[in-house]
Amino acid sequence: MKKATLAIIGVIVVAGGFVANSALFTVHQTTQALILQFGNPIRVVKTPGLHVKMPFVQNAEFYDGRILDLDPPVQEVILADQKRLNVDAFARYRIKDPLEYRKRALTDANFRDVFGRRLNAAVRAEIGQILLGDMLTEKRAKSMIGIAAQMKASAPEFGIEVIDVRIGRTDLPQETAQAVYNRMRSDRVAHAAQLRAVGEEQKLRIQAEADKDRTIIIAEAQRQSQILRGEGEGERNRVLGEAFGKDPEFFDFYRSMEAYGEALGDGTTMVLSPDSEFFRFFGTSGPKGN
Repeated sequence: MKKATLAIIGVIVVAGGFVANSALFTVHQTTQALILQFGNPIRVVKTPGLHVKMPFVQNAEFYDGRILDLDPPVQEVILADQKRLNVDAFARYRIKDPLEYRKRALTDANFRDVFGRRLNAAVRAEIGQILLGDMLTEKRAKSMIGIAAQMKASAPEFGIEVIDVRIGRTDLPQETAQAVYNRMRSDRVAHAAQLRAVGEEQKLRIQAEADKDRTIIIAEAQRQSQILRGEGEGERNRVLGEAFGKDPEFFDFYRSMEAYGEALGDGTTMVLSPDSEFFRFFGTSGPKGN
């Protein structure tokens, strides 16, 4: 009798454990629960702690309540100038309504596929309107604002909240990168040639101005020297004239000394008679005939 009672109690305890395990569930601080009844979603539980559901009839599905990443595959985008660009975009989102999320997305994998394709479509629509050079200007930020606006507008139908949308990386395809490199190289070579031409032109202009200034300076110096020389010659002639007027013999002697200085240089050989008129001041104390 006692053995039968213990067996019944054991069965009741085990059955109660199964019932309690099926009826109780725990919601962690980082998760939220969706209660399903016969596979149909009926309510959402977001409060952390221990909760109760109908055993065997209802079951709980758990969804992350933290910010999640959405990183679709890299796609090739054709820009407004027909250049091709590999764009890697990503989004940050949070599940706000697990019920709508399950109805619309069904599974996480399906949501990432559907919403990832929407993100890439928004990127193509916005980035395709700008030029390659605009990717390094403020137009890129404006495009990101447009992409984020599109994604946030479509987020409520999936029961999510889009926190942020970014372009993580943009790369040129290999063939496009080589073409852009060749064009940049050609532009740099042409720019260098232009700079050299401008420099050569400036050099020639500076040289011409310097030559002109040099010619003017030399001409002015020569003019000034001629004026000074003429003034000196005039002063000398005036002094000699005064000396001639005062002492004609001294003037004659001075002129003879000048003639000797010009005629008798280094290594000069002259054959003249000792009583030649040219040497009249040699050997005597005065001119010949005195």
